[in-house]
Parts: sequence; structure tokens; C-alpha cells
Amino acid sequence: MTANIFWLGHDSFRLTGEKVVYVDPWKLAAGAEPADVILVTHDHYDHLSPDDIAKISKPGTVVVAPSAVAAKMPAVTVVKPGDHLTVAGVAVEVVPAYNTNKKFHPQAAAHVGYIVTLNGKRIYHAGDTDLIPEMAQIKCDIALLPVSGTYVMTALEAAEAANTIRPALAIPMHWGDAAVVGARADAEEFQRRAQVPVEILDKTG
Repeated sequence: MTANIFWLGHDSFRLTGEKVVYVDPWKLAAGAEPADVILVTHDHYDHLSPDDIAKISKPGTVVVAPSAVAAKMPAVTVVKPGDHLTVAGVAVEVVPAYNTNKKFHPQAAAHVGYIVTLNGKRIYHAGDTDLIPEMAQIKCDIALLPVSGTYVMTALEAAEAANTIRPALAIPMHWGDAAVVGARADAEEFQRRAQVPVEILDKTG
């Protein structure tokens, strides 16, 4: 089920299928595959990297992001939680992502997560979020969930999110980069606690 999902470190993924979709590209390797669609969850430096976006952009690449990102980058398709759109032939749903007990990602900032449909599978990238009530409405086959705590859900909270959403597979993210909180131990704790299948991906280029 993960053959078309590539974890690029931290919260960054490449999703392949009918099109090539990146979410929050950051610290990409040289020669990274060009993107048809680039989804950015919010404007923090470890999610919005103009240099990495430029590295994988080609004629026709569409960048989708909330308004805070558009303020820092031109030529962005601006979205907000609740939006449904088709981008380069890819169905994208925009969902909320926010903190409930921290200051880093306030709900008023309208940061987002995404549900992308590729290869007939609905893939949910939660963005930087806590366990929020809206997760009860998420319908997906694969859930990419942050697990590090501090800025996002803890591993235990992420397991509760997975148990609420009930995807066929959950993949931990927001770990593995020395510049940001989150270690493999967080991913492993999430795997132990979740009541759904969990795969801890190895970082790829």
C-alpha cells in the first residue's frame, strides 16, 4: 500500500500515481522528480521552502497553499479548510490543522491538511496539528500523522487520532530531522499504541 508513498523526512512526502504530488517539500535531494502538484500546509520554514519548491517546479506545476503561504510566494492557488478542488487532474480536499493546547498553530491561522486521491486511494496528510474534533469526519485509506509532540500531537495522541479515523494504514511523520523535535522512538511509540496497521517508512530521496 506504500509503494507510491515516499517519505522525504520530517513532514515531507512525494506521492506518485496518475500525477506526482509533493506535500511540504523540504531539504530535497538533488535531482528530485518534478512535481505536477505541490501542497503546502502552512508557512513555517520546515514546511514552506521556496528553494525546494523551485527545485521541483516545471511548466504547469501548481502550488496549493493557505493564504499565509500566498503572502510569501507568488502564483499560489489559495485554499482554506473545507475546500474541495481538482488540481492537474488530482482530487484534493482541504481540512483543518491546528493546536488545541499550544500557541504554534492557532486555529485562526487557517493552516491546513490535505486528503489527496491517487491510485484510487485517499491519502490524508494531517499537517501540523493536534488531535482535533474534525478528525472524526476524516475518511481515508492512508493517514500520515505527526507524532513528536511539542508542536503537534504526541505519539499517544496520534494513536488516538488513528483509532478515531480508522485508516487501513497509518504512517508517522514529524520526526527524524535533527533541526526539529521528533525521533524514531516517537514513531515506534505510535506504532505500539495505534489499533490500526502502522508502517514506519525509511527516508528516501
